[in-house]
Amino acid sequence: MSTPRRAIVLAAGRGERMRPLTDVTPKPLLQAGGRPLIEYHLLALAGAGVTEVVVNLSWLGAQLRDALGDGARFGLAIRYSDEGPVALETGGGIFRALPWLGPEPFLVVNGDIYSDYPLRSLRLAPGLLGQLVLVPNPEQHPRGDFHLTASGLIADGEPRHTYSGIAIFDPELFAGCSDGRFPLKPLLDRAIEAGRLGGELHNGLWTDVGTPARLAALDQRLTG
Repeated sequence: MSTPRRAIVLAAGRGERMRPLTDVTPKPLLQAGGRPLIEYHLLALAGAGVTEVVVNLSWLGAQLRDALGDGARFGLAIRYSDEGPVALETGGGIFRALPWLGPEPFLVVNGDIYSDYPLRSLRLAPGLLGQLVLVPNPEQHPRGDFHLTASGLIADGEPRHTYSGIAIFDPELFAGCSDGRFPLKPLLDRAIEAGRLGGELHNGLWTDVGTPARLAALDQRLTG
């Protein structure tokens, strides 16, 4: 299959660990290398052939609307899924946006990461409900999240790698869900049990920009 036309950038989180920076600015709008974090994702998605993007909103969401507009300057059409004052978590946020993401597989990118992963290469094999991009475990998450088998399926076992926040999902992953606040992990576990979740390991640049120190380090790397 080719690169999906649609994607969702997850941008609704409060960013507690980034306070006080996120008291006045939503985390995806914090800058590194002279550009808001979320803009790197939007440019990468457009470069990969994506044409329509949903951005989910909660904390200080109006700022994201004002900053990104309709997406035309990125070569995209952006729609906003406003979750209100309490974010719906990753699972609930994606499920709420499904009507705009359509019946085909779609890309998912966390708005508060930075990576050089080539989005154009992300594919969903027939029969799978999702394909996760994993990365070597960072210092702040040494135990990892998922075990990747030699065949590219995700299963129980060791060693474990960290979910990067980049994936492609089939809408069927959310079968049986109801609108509301819920995490993504139980849905991934269900797909793993069914042998329908794939993965790949990215050894390139990736950082979870979760603290002011990591943001400063990324800024230095991009500007240095």
